[in-house]
Amino acid sequence: MKLFVIVPTYNEKENISDLVGDILGLEIKDTETGIIIVDDNSPDGTGEIADSLAAADPAVCVIHREGKLGLGTAYIAGMRLALEKKGDFIMTMDADFSHNPSYIPDIIKAMGSSDIVIGSRYVSGGGTRHWGLKRIILSKTANLIAKLMLKFEANDCTAGFRCYRRAVLEAVNLDNIFSNGYSFLVEMLYRCRSKNFRVGEVPIIFVDRTRGKSKISRKEIYKAMLTLVKLRFGGFLS
Repeated sequence: MKLFVIVPTYNEKENISDLVGDILGLEIKDTETGIIIVDDNSPDGTGEIADSLAAADPAVCVIHREGKLGLGTAYIAGMRLALEKKGDFIMTMDADFSHNPSYIPDIIKAMGSSDIVIGSRYVSGGGTRHWGLKRIILSKTANLIAKLMLKFEANDCTAGFRCYRRAVLEAVNLDNIFSNGYSFLVEMLYRCRSKNFRVGEVPIIFVDRTRGKSKISRKEIYKAMLTLVKLRFGGFLS
């Protein structure tokens, strides 16, 4: 079984080497693991570090992009390469250790009964660490609105720590996805649910980054809210 882990990066030189080492150090039964780093021309040299990691280990691939083109398009670029390389499971995760690689085996195990598995902050056993009250309220409110507007069963609709079966990405038309930021996560879940794929959740503790700077902005939050409206009332499915 082939697993590809897609890691978008922008200015993650403090984290990327350790993250790659931790992922490749995991022992997952009957699973061959590869990593696809999608770097958006990081000015801090993350792309060069990624290239050195790829040169040292054929399990690591790097996609270089000309600049910050959006999280969603980074995921799609990685997904396309993973499909080309015949990946069975395709996972997405952050580069800053807010998504701990130690949860990957649990997520893969849960794929036995699901088509998409989310590393979830909002199921029993999950949670967040080092978040202020304002951020907790914002995140929980965004997830509640998404659940109500789009009738999601999942509790953590905005989580980026996910695994998809190959068949899911083949069934969802990646060319038709209009979101290019964090709102991509909501749109992908919406499109997957519209195809009646099974969605599971595994509890994780999301730890706020300790190295580097957060990339999410107020503009991204507004765009995510607009995506909810488009999906609910616009009929953007094909």
